[in-house]
Amino acid sequence: MTADAPISALWPDPSPAPLDDDALTALYRRADTPQLRMNFVTSVDGAVSLDGYSAGLSGEPDKRVFRLLRMVCDALLVAAGTLRHEGYRALRLDEQRRAWRRRHGLAEYPTLVVVSNSLDLDPAQAAFADAPVRPIVLTRDGAPAAPALAAVADLVHCGADEVDLAVGLAELRRRGLDQVLCEGGPHLFGALTAADLVDEVCLSVAPLLAGAGAGRITAGAPSPARQLPLRHVLLAGDGTLLLRHARH
Repeated sequence: MTADAPISALWPDPSPAPLDDDALTALYRRADTPQLRMNFVTSVDGAVSLDGYSAGLSGEPDKRVFRLLRMVCDALLVAAGTLRHEGYRALRLDEQRRAWRRRHGLAEYPTLVVVSNSLDLDPAQAAFADAPVRPIVLTRDGAPAAPALAAVADLVHCGADEVDLAVGLAELRRRGLDQVLCEGGPHLFGALTAADLVDEVCLSVAPLLAGAGAGRITAGAPSPARQLPLRHVLLAGDGTLLLRHARH
């Protein structure tokens, strides 16, 4: 883990002292009950990407929290489109993060979980072919056969016409994957919100204006607004704000 990205607490307990890895991990600790945590980065004007990719918005402070959230989760949930577009690699952690997981009684690596209605996924993509833990793909009951994908991932059918996300999450929890981190994309975020499954949102606000063109961090059909109280605000040395909103 790295301390190269100075981050300090702004609210509710302000302090100018940089947070070390232990203090930062405590702020993003695992919940006592099963939870679904979203992690996104956005520009000041609400863009989900810069030049088509989220990486253009992500500085070192956001990356530091990104790595930490992967370290503490049981499963990493991502939509198939995001997996393809962002070119996900195998979900691997360095030795220090694996050691932290061992000390806390966790498997050395979290499990990658992909949501796909069509199973239009490349089993040769490193996210599958080089995975240290066999990934899971949540798909619908009528999805086409995909024997090559089934050779490298567990295919879980949940939902007749499209993936039933509540059923999929229940299956993950049945497998002991209680702490689920979701990295998007926007349509998956929108669907999880509509199903009232989002417990927490970790949002990095990059200090830049992206301009018109990019979408928001959430997309899809409208759904009722829901309260999600602010739990902390952190400030990085480059001006990035790190927000955490959660039900509890």
